[in-house]
Amino acid sequence: MLDPLARLPKVRRMVEEEKFFVVHAPRQSGKTTTIKAYAETLSAEGEYAAVYASCETASTAHRGAAPAEDRILTRLSQMAALAGLPEECRPPSPWPDAPEGNRVLHGLSEWARRSPRPIVLFLDEIDALQGDDLVNVLRQLRDGHNSRPAPFPQSVAVCGMRDVRDYKAASGGNPERLVSSSFNIKVSMRLADFTYDQVAELYGQHTEATGQEFEPAAVGRAFEASQGQPWLVNALAYDIISDRGITGLITDELMDEAVERLIRQRATHLDSLAAQLHEPRVKRIIEPMLAGLTVATENVAVYHDDVSYVRDLGLITRSRPLQIANPIYQEVITRALAAQVEDRLVVEPRGFVTPDGRLDMARLVEEFAAFWRKDGEILTGGQAYTEAAAQLVFMGFLHRVVNGGGIIDREYALGRGRIDLCVRWPYRDGDGKRVWQWEAAELKVDRPGRPDPVSEGLAQLDRYLDHLDLDTGVLIVFDTRPDAPPVAERTVVTTAGTPSGRQVTLMHA
Repeated sequence: MLDPLARLPKVRRMVEEEKFFVVHAPRQSGKTTTIKAYAETLSAEGEYAAVYASCETASTAHRGAAPAEDRILTRLSQMAALAGLPEECRPPSPWPDAPEGNRVLHGLSEWARRSPRPIVLFLDEIDALQGDDLVNVLRQLRDGHNSRPAPFPQSVAVCGMRDVRDYKAASGGNPERLVSSSFNIKVSMRLADFTYDQVAELYGQHTEATGQEFEPAAVGRAFEASQGQPWLVNALAYDIISDRGITGLITDELMDEAVERLIRQRATHLDSLAAQLHEPRVKRIIEPMLAGLTVATENVAVYHDDVSYVRDLGLITRSRPLQIANPIYQEVITRALAAQVEDRLVVEPRGFVTPDGRLDMARLVEEFAAFWRKDGEILTGGQAYTEAAAQLVFMGFLHRVVNGGGIIDREYALGRGRIDLCVRWPYRDGDGKRVWQWEAAELKVDRPGRPDPVSEGLAQLDRYLDHLDLDTGVLIVFDTRPDAPPVAERTVVTTAGTPSGRQVTLMHA
């Protein structure tokens, strides 16, 4: 594992400067490992009484259960004992009596008054608390911070999936109407994904310990597919080494297979992301992204909160334009949304492979046209993501044909007005060496009240082909206008010339 303290080097300075701060990151990014390591290190050095505690035990209340603040205090007592703090540095037992709604404030104040060492708290899973419980605990921490130098912990880190600074109370129970934050502490740190060098370092530790090497191309493929998301980086190597029992050189071909298996198996980490696609806040961002549209909203505050929420889930990039966070998540999202398309398809993927092992892209387009004439309207009508329904049908068809034999790279983002797809298909040359066939497709939509997108699409495809250094490609234009001819009449496959003179396949659908 990477040095957890090095992943958040500013934490020590925050503690020394007596700051209250936020640490946040998507699930399974290494957040808990990192803050636990800090708590253990700070206590072991002898200067601080540092305690890690999860708020998850206070997340649900059943009839007769103690209030959430009491359960948090109980957990702090347990964790202080498990951390091996000297008796004089542990919380008071029992905690002082105080009115409900002030017990965390009074309890932490009494602990700080008694302890010979400054107290540092790492409160993990803070976002497991809900509603009034969350607001109550955050406000007590804020009050303790603001009342210093009265006795209170020197430094408190609240840790969760979301940036707790942005947690806002809902006005009148309406989550669309957001009012002021309960925790207006200024310092916030996000645990970043691994860089390429960190992925190489992590895999290099395995090589140093066992002698089993990763080809540089395999490390590159792992980073490309995961963009350094820590759980994905570990899961890919675990699949090859532990699940498959590979003991020799780890190649990029083995990594390709691991990527596909990980997507297909939809482990809990990936399945939980897919399950969130139908949350309104997630759908409002992901659907226009898939469709290449801009987000339509009259409420800018709600838009920014939606973006912040989807980012904190780890689904989209923090950079602009907004895109899905990594290729593995792209595949999981599109396969989850296009599952009903694949379920209806009765095709033999090997039927699209030529005798020399190449992908027959021309046949793929013709077969999709036939499929679209027959089932296109039925399938688009059943899609939850209506704005991206047509594109999802094609991507489901494409995946069913490629079916793990190749790699589909998808490029889509808010406001692009298109989806770029690149299929990388492996085959063997005359010497038995694996080489790659590249095929490019661009998807556009003809929408009501907008100009005919064919000319723009041909120019965009030209630029995409320049980027990939390809001579030809495919442009598919889906007509969603209410007055469009019936699907069976308008779906035709022809050829067209791009502005640079390339001859490409053009499908009107």
